[in-house]
Amino acid sequence: MSTPDRQPPLLREIPLDQVEASAPSAVGETTRITARSIVDSIRSGGEAVLREYATGLDGLPPSAPLVLDRAALERARDQLDPPTRALLERTAERIRAFSCAQKAALSDLDVPVPGGRAGHEVVPIEAAGCYAPGGRYPLPSSVLMTAVTARAAGVERVVVASPNPRPIVVAAAAIAGADSLLTVGGAQAIAALAHGVPGVTDPVDVIVGPGNRWVTAAKQYVFGDVGIDLPAGPSELVVLADASADPSLIAADLLAQAEHDPDARPALVTTEASLLPRVEAELQRQLQTLDTRAVASQALAAGFAAVAPSMAAALEAVDRLAPEHLQLCVEDPDAARRRLKHHGASFLGEGSAEVFGDYGVGPNHVLPTGGAARYSGGLSVFNFLRIRTWLRLDDPSLVAADVEALARQERLTGHARAAAARVRAPV
Repeated sequence: MSTPDRQPPLLREIPLDQVEASAPSAVGETTRITARSIVDSIRSGGEAVLREYATGLDGLPPSAPLVLDRAALERARDQLDPPTRALLERTAERIRAFSCAQKAALSDLDVPVPGGRAGHEVVPIEAAGCYAPGGRYPLPSSVLMTAVTARAAGVERVVVASPNPRPIVVAAAAIAGADSLLTVGGAQAIAALAHGVPGVTDPVDVIVGPGNRWVTAAKQYVFGDVGIDLPAGPSELVVLADASADPSLIAADLLAQAEHDPDARPALVTTEASLLPRVEAELQRQLQTLDTRAVASQALAAGFAAVAPSMAAALEAVDRLAPEHLQLCVEDPDAARRRLKHHGASFLGEGSAEVFGDYGVGPNHVLPTGGAARYSGGLSVFNFLRIRTWLRLDDPSLVAADVEALARQERLTGHARAAAARVRAPV
């Protein structure tokens, strides 16, 4: 009697020493080339080319406006049903409160230096572009996360961009305090924000927000012409679990991450080998009733599970991955967090699911992906602020000799003369 073919697991198991190979590259070369072509063509072709991309790639109706002004945003807000409007306003207020607390942690500086005083001032960027994905699902949460944070930092002009936005996204832009909304997505939106499109929108100074690989590639390409926040997409979640973890909760959290995008990367690192088949069984069961199972299945196929012989080995593997989201389903999550070095945001204990971070409990959900957590943190008011330094010397003679000598060491005679000229003549 033949036995039925065994189905491969939704979440494949790999050796622990191979987990770094599973950390995704933010974008591939083909994506980079395509994104550059889109950005360059819009920069040279202006509104007509932007319209072509918005119609062809974003599905924007040919007669729809490319940009919505503040009055249009407010109309969408006022047309929301009262419970939905109140929900968005409560979420925005939580994000604003956390952002304002972050800003309050910074202060201007004024300290003595030889011959005078020096310091810095913390000032906001003038104009920000805030990208919110919208290809598969409307994401008003991303509008709130980016635009509310920009306003809390004191940014003067805030432009949201989201492809062919649903009314709730437009309304969220109003609640977040945006001045306008560009109804375009992908690399084409990044091009318009970075370089401006006459008759549509002026350029901004910084572009922030999550997006797919096309958005990430375009942001990397325009960096230097404008500032950018960080590589934010495709999304990642690593669940670190020990024997105390609940397999049903782990499966729910992995599926929540997987439904973001087929390119999302859900992963499980555990010290308990028996957890893997139990999580797999829960994935199989829960996936059957998930409306987004087609997308989630693709993402799970690109994810992985790995078993570590000890917690120390598990922590080392997590640090090699430097994940965007790190969920600590372990007996002592605080101890684990203190031992870890590289992750965008951590969620401590099974009650603190990553989904709460996504939906505005406090910290921002725009986080570094593709290993960028090694050198970058998540989006915050700091991305919209600049540190400007100043120096005032009332008695430059106290340092002029050293400055002149160092300038001569570098053979910069003009620098040396400029320093010497500031020395006061003896009285």
